[in-house]
Amino acid sequence: MSRIGKKPIPLPQGVKYSFQGNVVTVEGPKGKMVQWIPQGISIESKDGELHAVRENDAQAAIHGLSRALIANAVHGVTQGWTQDLDIVGIGYRAELKGKNTVVFTLGYSHPIEFPLPTGVTAAIDPKQTRVTLSGVNRQQVGQVAADMRALRKPDPYKNKGVRYAGERLKKKVGKTGAK
Repeated sequence: MSRIGKKPIPLPQGVKYSFQGNVVTVEGPKGKMVQWIPQGISIESKDGELHAVRENDAQAAIHGLSRALIANAVHGVTQGWTQDLDIVGIGYRAELKGKNTVVFTLGYSHPIEFPLPTGVTAAIDPKQTRVTLSGVNRQQVGQVAADMRALRKPDPYKNKGVRYAGERLKKKVGKTGAK
């Protein structure tokens, strides 16, 4: 039996949900999220909590996944998801252009304009070296952060580039001189 699938999902005040077919719609103070659930999993509400229930043991592999997807949607519409990125390097920085475009200067010959998808917002600190992404959809926020990090991955020799906040890098030793 799935340990994660058996855990109840607390439903905070002001959060409404509806379950039709294979689609769960969750509405809360931060927005609305629609989540697809695999066939054979249903949602039941007991004592202000949601429970993911599977029909039989054939859905054991997706039971915990379904529960986690619904829990992420509930968390997203109540508190939201955030991801911080640090920009390390001399002259490396980011700035907002309008509301939905981030412009990166990462040591290339040109600045890189990164358009933000709908549902994700960015905030940049005054030093222009930290980007904070936030949104309702966990997968979307994480994907945008991964795409921004891919613009200039951290260099293992100089540790320069775009990295997740708190990411530990292993610095490599450079070449030694010929004797």
